[in-house]
Amino acid sequence: MRFRADEIASVIQAEIENYQSQIDVREVGRVLEVGDGIARVYGLSGVMSGEMVEFPNGTIGLAFNLEENSVGVIILGDYLGITEGDEVKSTGKLLSVPVGEAVIGRVVDPLGNPLDGKGPVITTERRDVETIAPGVALRKPVTESLQTGIKAIDSMTPIGRGQRELIIGDRKTGKTAIGIDAIINQKDSGVKCFYVAVGQKESTVAGVIEVLRAKGAMDYTTVIVASASDPAPLQYVAPYAGTSMAEYFMYRGEHALIVYDDLSKQDMAYRQLSLLMRRPPGREAYPGDVFYAHSRLLERSAKLSDAMGGGSLTSLPIIETLEGEVAAYIPTNVISITDGQIYLQPDLFFAGIRPAMNVGISVSRVGGAAQIKAMKKVAGGLRLDLASFRELEAFAQLGTDLDPATQSRLDRGYRMVEILKQGQYEPLNVVDQVLIIFAGTRGHLDKIPRTEVAAWEKQFLTFMRDQKPEIRDKIMQTRDLDDAAMKAVTEAIGEFQKQYAGKRDATATARV
Repeated sequence: MRFRADEIASVIQAEIENYQSQIDVREVGRVLEVGDGIARVYGLSGVMSGEMVEFPNGTIGLAFNLEENSVGVIILGDYLGITEGDEVKSTGKLLSVPVGEAVIGRVVDPLGNPLDGKGPVITTERRDVETIAPGVALRKPVTESLQTGIKAIDSMTPIGRGQRELIIGDRKTGKTAIGIDAIINQKDSGVKCFYVAVGQKESTVAGVIEVLRAKGAMDYTTVIVASASDPAPLQYVAPYAGTSMAEYFMYRGEHALIVYDDLSKQDMAYRQLSLLMRRPPGREAYPGDVFYAHSRLLERSAKLSDAMGGGSLTSLPIIETLEGEVAAYIPTNVISITDGQIYLQPDLFFAGIRPAMNVGISVSRVGGAAQIKAMKKVAGGLRLDLASFRELEAFAQLGTDLDPATQSRLDRGYRMVEILKQGQYEPLNVVDQVLIIFAGTRGHLDKIPRTEVAAWEKQFLTFMRDQKPEIRDKIMQTRDLDDAAMKAVTEAIGEFQKQYAGKRDATATARV
């Protein structure tokens, strides 16, 4: 084989011309000790707070504590493969997650790695997990409603786009069901949904994903999972990662909804990390900045001004109480950050009133600004009516004789309670809610037995959809209930009452 000098010279010439001097300079440290999801590292004197570091097995860590002689690192992954003496490299980057349309419909971990077996999340866009919330000048008041599809919430504690509404209650009182119903109800609304499962059982999360898939909600929903078996650092990071994914759409002028289920577990993970890092414990052994951990997360939910595109991020944080203790440390912290709360009471839940919302404690600080005009008109006095009904009910239990007027108020109250009951994963269109609440508050169900209210409601809504679609369509179009519409609905109810009475008589005859 003969070599040609001119070819060799031309290759060398091309290499010299294209040569670029690049020096990869990285700070390197050594692991002093490791365990329980954290590592203490010596030698990373120039590392930033919140910077990503890399371990030899590819696991990512996050600089959490900057001390005089070492750096406390939380390990976002399997810490069992890391040993004392391992080399740790700084990356010069802050923790970020993949964002964009590619994450919609996927189940991912807090780092954006897929958990659904559908291959990698392919996107060129990433967003920092920790970002500063939009300032006052970049926001505008919440005025646009976000319908949950739940009658009790949309009528008495309405939620607006850009609002933060806390869902609080003991375990097994239907907190997750409200969040999932709200997600299911966003179908065809253009709202992108994000469900962050923190510290939940994997079987529970799998059940939620299956429900979302069955209802067609996974087409516009992303599920971020840091299950109970995942290390504490991942559970701590998960809500921030989910918020970054949702923020992407908010800053594009779109609307997003995020459900944190639940922040009590994130708190416990943060407490664990802080105690392992030897940060000074405060009340209930939580670190002193536990309020800041939640405030910097929830303040990122906002309704942006028109100059910023007018997008919104609505958040539904969930907090679990112990024995109904709403005045405990973490619940009061989150109540003070949010724009209202939906309190679920175990007594109501076990009495069959579901959703088990306590009307007295539950509140929305946005109020009627987040309701359509039709709902404002029919549900304006509903909260006070229910509160006075509860007082009358307690009085009636004393066994005293009641005058006819009081008895009629009591009977109507019982029927309104029945109307506000709703099955799980069965959100209702807001116009259907308006129609049934109108029927109840105007006394059209007073003569219907309590046990038949649910059946009456179902048949009435079917009647309105099938036989009176023009009335329903007009309310849907105008979002208002003017005098003409009220008259038309009242006449339609009268017509349906005759049909319903005929069906009841026919059924009674058949039984005989």
